[in-house]
Amino acid sequence: MSFTIHGIQHLGVGVPDHESSWKWYRKFFGMDIPLFNDEAEAPLMTIYTKGKVISKRAAMVLNIKGGCAMEIVSPSTFKASHAKTNFQLGDLGIFMGMIKTPNLEKAYDFFQSNNGNVISKVIPTPYGHDSFYVKDLDDLIWQIIPAKDFYTNYNHPTGGTVGCSIGVSNMDKSLAFYNLLGYDEVIHDQTSIFSDWAHIHGGDSEYRRVLISQKNPSGGGFSKLAGKSFIELVQDKSKRVPKKIYEDRLWGDTGFVHLGFDVRNMKALGKKLSSEGFGFTCDTNDVLSMGESTKVHCTYCEDPDGTLMEMIEVYKIPIIEKLGLFLNVEKRKASQPLPDWMLKALKFTRIKD
Repeated sequence: MSFTIHGIQHLGVGVPDHESSWKWYRKFFGMDIPLFNDEAEAPLMTIYTKGKVISKRAAMVLNIKGGCAMEIVSPSTFKASHAKTNFQLGDLGIFMGMIKTPNLEKAYDFFQSNNGNVISKVIPTPYGHDSFYVKDLDDLIWQIIPAKDFYTNYNHPTGGTVGCSIGVSNMDKSLAFYNLLGYDEVIHDQTSIFSDWAHIHGGDSEYRRVLISQKNPSGGGFSKLAGKSFIELVQDKSKRVPKKIYEDRLWGDTGFVHLGFDVRNMKALGKKLSSEGFGFTCDTNDVLSMGESTKVHCTYCEDPDGTLMEMIEVYKIPIIEKLGLFLNVEKRKASQPLPDWMLKALKFTRIKD
């Protein structure tokens, strides 16, 4: 039986203060609908937490306007902290996240008028559209980009996550890896000193910048809500040796901790990745229960530079837990989107500030 990777499910973010960070993401990114929000141990992650089982609070949240989800992770066993190194563009790992908006100017005005930490003007990108950049409470960088594929007209200036920018050391090897994950469409490939990065640390160097997506997305339960997603691969073309963003740090420390993908038939995927030299580094091996309402199979693998990719096969998730409304994914076709009434019912779980 073959496997299916539907696409990016979420972007994982490590934060020191879960409550404050999530409140910020609700205000500025509209991420106010939790699919789950629980505190639990993370025995799966001991390979990335120096052999110790840590506890953490994790919330999988989304914006009903449209876009992929975000997993906000805050360790309770230790205090998440920034690296002592001031990382820059081209360093190895997830360097910035992407958020989409239907109206770039309105989103920019919203950030400015609400004292958002805007670090650039609205400026042209090499991809044929404008964008602007912001920093969140923990100084993580987010690029705000225009899009048209929104699911609802929810009254927030932005939608949800739409991808991320990843530093790599060998572009050809990285392109081959992400092709395995279904990101097989090269939208743009350019080497230059980029003016839209002039305000970002390292922005005065030359980079190869490749934007990839999926040629033929395979659908999936949340596909209508998620829309199109992107991965930007960035290779430093100077003589500088890039640093690993999470080297000698713990999973859950402040930063972008992983990129999560929605998959079907985890065992077949594992065999394929292993045959290509990217086997799972950790695996629940079976269904992982996150309370009575959420049952998933989680694994991790690494890209050629060690950046963490989480693979998630969902079996059961809550739609409206209080009403006993759940989705049993195993009984659905892999490509079948959730019905509109079920997706739109998520609005009843919204957290209001």
